[in-house]
Amino acid sequence: MKHIALRAFAEEDLPVLDRFATEPEVLGAFQWPGFTNPQARRRRFADDGFVGDESTALAVTVGGAVAGMASWEAADRGGPAGGCYEIGLTLLPDHRGHGLGTKAHRLLVDHLFRFTRTHRLEAFTDADNRAEQRVLEKTGFHREGLMCQVTWRDGAYRDEVVYALLRTDA
Repeated sequence: MKHIALRAFAEEDLPVLDRFATEPEVLGAFQWPGFTNPQARRRRFADDGFVGDESTALAVTVGGAVAGMASWEAADRGGPAGGCYEIGLTLLPDHRGHGLGTKAHRLLVDHLFRFTRTHRLEAFTDADNRAEQRVLEKTGFHREGLMCQVTWRDGAYRDEVVYALLRTDA
């Protein structure tokens, strides 16, 4: 198996980032929100390279090539700044179903607990996305509950499952 890693996005990665806004199959059935402006991602890259205080996105690489994106966003819920992050991860279609999602999630969790002061990580996934739920559980996340009809996707409101991992449980 090729080496999997997280790294900051580089300018040469921008065509891959454009695909997240313009190709439905790249995000997949559970994440596609509809077409979005790819220039918005390019503006964000020009502004801070996707590394900011409130949110960050990193490239997931396999053998040095971009295979997806890992992200986190502040979700402090009334606690101290940086105490809680909502995480997300998506792999390009060619990299799904090979165990890379679990490895990438573990890298992301390790990174956040080593280099930030976060105490709690949260992940939300479509109630029908069983594969992502299995990955989160393999990574150590615990299912906390169900949010009924909380997101709009594909012409209907969808249920989301809430998962969390505390620093003390990692």
